[in-house]
Amino acid sequence: MVKRKYDLIVFDWDGTLMDSTATIVKCIQAAARDLNLPIPSAESASYVIGLSLFDAMQAVMPDVDAKHYPRMVERYRYHYLTQDEELVLFDGVKEMLTELSQSGYFLAVATGKSRVGLNRALDASKLLSVFDATRCADETFSKPHPAMLLELTRELGQDIKRTVMIGDTTHDLLMAGNAGADAVAVNYGAHPTEVLQELNPMYMANTVPMLHAWLRENA
Repeated sequence: MVKRKYDLIVFDWDGTLMDSTATIVKCIQAAARDLNLPIPSAESASYVIGLSLFDAMQAVMPDVDAKHYPRMVERYRYHYLTQDEELVLFDGVKEMLTELSQSGYFLAVATGKSRVGLNRALDASKLLSVFDATRCADETFSKPHPAMLLELTRELGQDIKRTVMIGDTTHDLLMAGNAGADAVAVNYGAHPTEVLQELNPMYMANTVPMLHAWLRENA
């Protein structure tokens, strides 16, 4: 029997498991519009996906008065919470997670979402029981700080060297590198392929079935 390389597989949520990138971008833009602030481009709004909400608003609108950031967060949440239950998982996600769980891997989520937001998403997608642990941006340091991964490995009693992080942004890949974990990228989410490739992920998946196949053969 071939010895598996990883014991813990950690997934980002938005843009990796859930098809939410376009909705997040529109909600960031709507929040700016509500406050009569300059509306970020889709490219700049998608780049900050994965960060904590407050960090994301600072990054996407660095030139506005800091007093606007809490209101941007508030307005973003208003818009997003009217739509989040309509968002869907990418094709193949449930099958992939079910097989990985049944194969004995520890599964976790490390996300820029809030705890309330992730719990809503897990409940709506019926995945609450699939993951062994989760970390959100309002519970610890935001990506690319390594805290989420280090806390998950400690909680589950796992070795960071036998952990792989899977995500659609450079924030995910940098967090993995900062923590000492391996990283796999997916290029169907928020950040473009060429930007992800600069960080030399172990593998780049174009679709969830491709990611699933790679994990089956290499994890």
